[in-house]
Amino acid sequence: MKSKKDLKDEQILKDQAEDNVENTEEAFDENEETSREEQVTDDKEEQQTKEEEELQTKYLRLAADFQNYKRRVEKEKNDIYAYANEKLMVDLLNVIDNFDRALAVESIDTGMKEGMEMILKQLIDVLEKCGLEEVPTEGQPFDPNCHHAVQTESSDAHDSGQVTKVLQKGYTLNKKVIRPSMVIVAE
Repeated sequence: MKSKKDLKDEQILKDQAEDNVENTEEAFDENEETSREEQVTDDKEEQQTKEEEELQTKYLRLAADFQNYKRRVEKEKNDIYAYANEKLMVDLLNVIDNFDRALAVESIDTGMKEGMEMILKQLIDVLEKCGLEEVPTEGQPFDPNCHHAVQTESSDAHDSGQVTKVLQKGYTLNKKVIRPSMVIVAE
């Protein structure tokens, strides 16, 4: 049989073994907790990094959209300034046409004719300063963007497709056709 001392030593060893197991379990639990905390921290950092990248991307897109908006508004504003007088110019073209018709009449007094020519020139100069230009026509190749053909005729002096006669002058305002020229085109 075992003596009391042996039993006591066994009990001490058993207690130490249990303590070691408990310490090992506690250490394992602590390590597990620590690794979980580290994993949670890593997950949070990773999620935060993703959110920061998404926010950065959204910011860059928003900044690009804003730049595009500013350019578009600036272009629209410039177009408004450039073409604000378009209706007025179109209405004044009828006045110029009437001056041209009046000057074409042979029975007008020469002094009166000179005065009308001076007024017409002054009016055209003012309109040209505002961006009005006459569309080049006679002898030019027909361009459907700035010419309106109302008739064709055979012509020995002009090549096929060239403008032979202008019935009504055409005009552009800041390079935009506001009235095409009415022309006769060679066949």
